[in-house]
Amino acid sequence: MSDALQGGGEPGPESESAAPAPAPRSIRRSLASIVLAFETIVVFLAALVIWGLAQGGADQALPSWVALAAGGVIILGLIATMGLLRFEWAYVLGWILQVLIIASGFLNPAMFVVGALFGGMWWYCMVAGSRIDRQRAAFAAPGKEQQ
Repeated sequence: MSDALQGGGEPGPESESAAPAPAPRSIRRSLASIVLAFETIVVFLAALVIWGLAQGGADQALPSWVALAAGGVIILGLIATMGLLRFEWAYVLGWILQVLIIASGFLNPAMFVVGALFGGMWWYCMVAGSRIDRQRAAFAAPGKEQQ
């Protein structure tokens, strides 16, 4: 007998349903990625502003290229953190980056406001995302009736 007649041919729908569905992506991870992506754009623009302001004055304590280099390092950190959010320690790295961005306010005082806004968004995303993830996990827990 051929394999198709014996059921050894192409896999049927019963073998496809046996594979477990992938876990839904964490809301906290999604929100953190969004905040870090927008923060990357803002840090890039802020680095250009700080660099441009340093070009005009010779009495600056730091050379003008330091703003671009520091901004580039923070941008690389933000991009790397977006990719590492599957690990729990990456969220700590995100907090460290938030502190660095707030500290950039010593170079341009407007960054205190920008850093505080993004730090607040980061905090809210961590709290609300974790709460939503816990609620989703409790709802999908085995033995619980789903409607």
